[in-house]
Amino acid sequence: MTSMATDTNSAPTAYKPKGKEEYMNPRQLAHFRAILDEQKRGLGQDIDRTVHTMQDEATIFADPNDRATQESDMSLELRNRDRERKLIKKIDETIALIDSGDYGYCDKCGVEIGLKRLEARPTATLCIDCKTLDELREKQVAK
Repeated sequence: MTSMATDTNSAPTAYKPKGKEEYMNPRQLAHFRAILDEQKRGLGQDIDRTVHTMQDEATIFADPNDRATQESDMSLELRNRDRERKLIKKIDETIALIDSGDYGYCDKCGVEIGLKRLEARPTATLCIDCKTLDELREKQVAK
């Protein structure tokens, strides 16, 4: 089975701004929509492949160790697919932000998230400063 990383790396090349163009102009929005559409397509293919593979490999083993190994493998695959299903939902929400004109701006402080951060994580909803603060708070709560 292909991992999520292999399919999502085939996204379009990095966006190259032309001069002093406006942030989140139609060209930029189209670029990020293409990245998100490609990621979603790749994830959908992975999910379909997993379903078919699990159906093909659905064997009842007489040996309890073989059964346990198969169940463990299937459980891991299902957890991975669940994470990918959640990412597809996040991608759909991000595409809705593009459609509404709210994409590329921090949910907390409203500043521009930045093209480089969005290239690295197109579903980002927080600027790097707010995300860093969130992570610091999470570490403090976890202690």
